[in-house]
Amino acid sequence: MAAMTAAASSSSLVTKQNPILSSSSYSQPFNQNLRISNTNFIKSPINLSLSSLSSSSSSRIVPVSASTTDSSDASFTAATAFHGVCYVLGENIDTDQIIPAEYLTLVPSKPEEYKKLGSFALIGLPSDQYPIKFVESGEFKSKYSIIIAGDNFGCGSSREHAPVALGAAGVTAVVAESYARIFFRNSVATGEVYPLESETRLCDECTTGDVITIELGESLLINHTTKKEYKLKPIGDAGPVIEAGGIFAYARKAGMIPTLAPSS
Repeated sequence: MAAMTAAASSSSLVTKQNPILSSSSYSQPFNQNLRISNTNFIKSPINLSLSSLSSSSSSRIVPVSASTTDSSDASFTAATAFHGVCYVLGENIDTDQIIPAEYLTLVPSKPEEYKKLGSFALIGLPSDQYPIKFVESGEFKSKYSIIIAGDNFGCGSSREHAPVALGAAGVTAVVAESYARIFFRNSVATGEVYPLESETRLCDECTTGDVITIELGESLLINHTTKKEYKLKPIGDAGPVIEAGGIFAYARKAGMIPTLAPSS
């Protein structure tokens, strides 16, 4: 219990001393106060075949809530590229639009309920502005694994269900002009999605259905449909934390929190 309290205290220090939730400082060392050595991104091959574009073929981040991975493995192999079809949104997409309050009774730590959360992702969007459904009726996953948005994405209430619902729907990354601080923090803490910031207003440059590749190592977004490339702001050391499955999973793998032996 003391170790977990210490880890939570360390997480608080990160927010105070390394304000990664500020759009101008995502690239600052996230692990400065965690006393964890830096993790280098490892280049992984990526299949650009359009036939492989489905939520199941995209690089996936396995959340702690639904993961069965052995957390005693102290190695960190961070994803460096995502490839998929994008869904484009505008400004001020709030958490009520991402996941309405009526679905907050679903418990992400229960696999079946985590799965259901994916079916409700972005269900609160006004249909007159967004006639294309993010998740088709009767489905649990979206075919759009990358979200591109405008300013102030994730504003509104502080519900952790917002990034969790997106992750459950198969989203690997959100690329926005800026974020509400709490949404960015929850994305890192839960390890559900990469909250990336664009240097230009990409929601005016891309269209829902465009084929996108994101290269984290180069901080680059490639639109294969329009054949244009755009620079992104670096995710910094928050990347390995997200890849690990969130702040506590990262701390466990780094030995900050002891892994409990299964009860006999």
